[in-house]
Amino acid sequence: MRHIISVLVENESGVLSRVAGLFSARGFNIESLTVAPVGDEETSRITLVSIGEDHIIEQILKQLNKLIPVLHVADLTDGPHVERELMLVKVTAEQSQRAEILRIADIFRSRVVDATPSTFTIEVTGDSGKLDACLSLLIPLGVTEMVRTGQVALSRGDKGLVKS
Repeated sequence: MRHIISVLVENESGVLSRVAGLFSARGFNIESLTVAPVGDEETSRITLVSIGEDHIIEQILKQLNKLIPVLHVADLTDGPHVERELMLVKVTAEQSQRAEILRIADIFRSRVVDATPSTFTIEVTGDSGKLDACLSLLIPLGVTEMVRTGQVALSRGDKGLVKS
């Protein structure tokens, strides 16, 4: 099963490698990983996506909680949450295809962030399914480059990660 895990950590050297090490030691791949400070210089939030059996992920979460720089851990998968990802995709935009590329961008409520006589760079945000669907329509038109940020997620409502 796919799990979105949010980890609030002290912002110090080596924390990310220790968190990632818990997954790699058990043979689990991290599908997506984002890290950023949360408004102060002391704490950061790690959001990672991994696919694994529920009981193994539960063990990893317990071990994450035991790490000294970890302040709080939450598996957002089971509860209501909002998740987003950002993709930048550069598409070859020959004159005959420009209108079609712009139509696809409009359908997915994305926007053109750069245009040259031969390319469009499109910014798409949303869940992974939306990004995958947009990309599948753009690939036949000539995608030359693409980059994705990985997912970020927050629980809905009043519930959230707090310092312990």
